[in-house]
Amino acid sequence: MENYKNIIEDIYSDVKKVDDIGKVANYIPELAFIKAANFGVHISTINKEGFGVGNFDKKFSIQSISKILSLTLAYKLEGEKLWERVDVEPSGNPFNSLLQLESDLGKPRNPFINSGAIVVCDVLFNHLKNPKVDFLNFCKEISNNATLNYNEKVALSEKAAGFRNIALTNFIKSFGNIKNNVDDVLDFYFHICSLEMSCKELSEIFLYLTDDNFTTKNGNRVLTMSQAKRINAIMLTCGFYDESGEFAFRVGLPGKSGVGGGIVAIHPDKYCITVWSPKLNEKGNSYKGMLFLEKFTTKTASSIF
Repeated sequence: MENYKNIIEDIYSDVKKVDDIGKVANYIPELAFIKAANFGVHISTINKEGFGVGNFDKKFSIQSISKILSLTLAYKLEGEKLWERVDVEPSGNPFNSLLQLESDLGKPRNPFINSGAIVVCDVLFNHLKNPKVDFLNFCKEISNNATLNYNEKVALSEKAAGFRNIALTNFIKSFGNIKNNVDDVLDFYFHICSLEMSCKELSEIFLYLTDDNFTTKNGNRVLTMSQAKRINAIMLTCGFYDESGEFAFRVGLPGKSGVGGGIVAIHPDKYCITVWSPKLNEKGNSYKGMLFLEKFTTKTASSIF
């Protein structure tokens, strides 16, 4: 950990000085109020050691990073049948594309673009008695963190500005790939995206994807090794929308970004590292977050390749 600590501090100090050319996501009105200067990093290792720098303890809306958690629960409950409803291919298109859904007959290209995550929410609706409460309880259990919660203001803000997601959901429904009420599924989806965590909490909750022997406090396995491997694979190929290849090329780890400015990156059998910097590049990924992680894996020679 001492080695990681020094490297993280050095890179953090370098990247902090870089002129941030990104822009805060303002198409979700509530996100526009976040201070653009926030910048935090936290690493958690499979030996339960951790280190953070900057605003690593400050909660923020994790947005699409939460799609890993909804996918995990759906995969756990639905098993391999899940892939009949959503594919595992990179999209190569923006995360809210309608065009691709038309040619793919309503089957989203992967579970991390908006349409795919919405189908995953629909799958969860079939399994959970009280989806919002049950999903939150699942997150609390795997993170051993009872303080996790949704940000209702962000959820309402997403709903008010969510015309594209409403269109996507109705479009998928027309192909028969949404089984439940559109408004209910969307309300669940908007809440999942509004989940708030800090860099520290994020790096701890995703340890189940780094450690083959991970169990919750109650002794439960979150996923089988095979399922964890598959989710890491989808993160590597699809975790950054149409910039996933670039992230794999520059950083070389499975990861997932969110338009709240957070990025999670997993090194199987070693660590989970998270970065938060709200200004996004033109593809919707944190500008400084990408830069930090590229420097980190270069300096630690810890790409998976």
